[in-house]
Amino acid sequence: MKELITGSIFFGIALTLIAFQLGIAINKRFRIAVLNPLLLSIIIVILVIVFGKLDLDKYQKGADYISYLMTPATVCLAIPLYEKLSHLKHNWKAIMAGIISGMFTSALAILGMSILFKLNHQQYVTLLPKSITTAIGIGVSEELGGIVPVTIAAIIISGIFGNVFGEFIMKKTKITHPIAKGVGYGSASHVMGTSRAMEIGEVEGAISSLSLAVSGVLTVIVASVFANFH
Repeated sequence: MKELITGSIFFGIALTLIAFQLGIAINKRFRIAVLNPLLLSIIIVILVIVFGKLDLDKYQKGADYISYLMTPATVCLAIPLYEKLSHLKHNWKAIMAGIISGMFTSALAILGMSILFKLNHQQYVTLLPKSITTAIGIGVSEELGGIVPVTIAAIIISGIFGNVFGEFIMKKTKITHPIAKGVGYGSASHVMGTSRAMEIGEVEGAISSLSLAVSGVLTVIVASVFANFH
């Protein structure tokens, strides 16, 4: 019976969706930021696979079908941006300055940490795309000769961290303007940060959508340049 269930492509899809719904239920019940639905769903899936002694490859076959939806879902983020187009027109200089600053800060931080912890070139370029959406980050990592699975992990961790702790950090640093929040979430924590920004407000969500898109495109260029620095 176990082999019959886990051998189906629907197993990975079902486990992923059930784990995420459980994460949402737990988050609604306790209302604690660290109990993020995405983070909880990842933990639940890992626990089920480890303690159930399941084949990861079999789970992945089904889970991949959900991953295919990532690119069109990212494109759909253009809708809230279009609805708040007036904010972009009136504040485009500040928005672009924030996006570029966030992008270079991420690249410089990775360079500094790589030197500090004596990472080799492959490890360094693996982490360069950590703040952009997975759909783009995977391509950047492959092009630069990075370790793609580690890149994916770094992107997920960056997204979860921004989603969970972004609002706390902004309160402590007294960042209150909706546009500034949107730029911060989108440029530092890509889609996961954008989902949190959308929960906060429409303007934050729209600007975050723009930031993750622009950051992703520009990082392709910046990462290629920074790859030569270490």
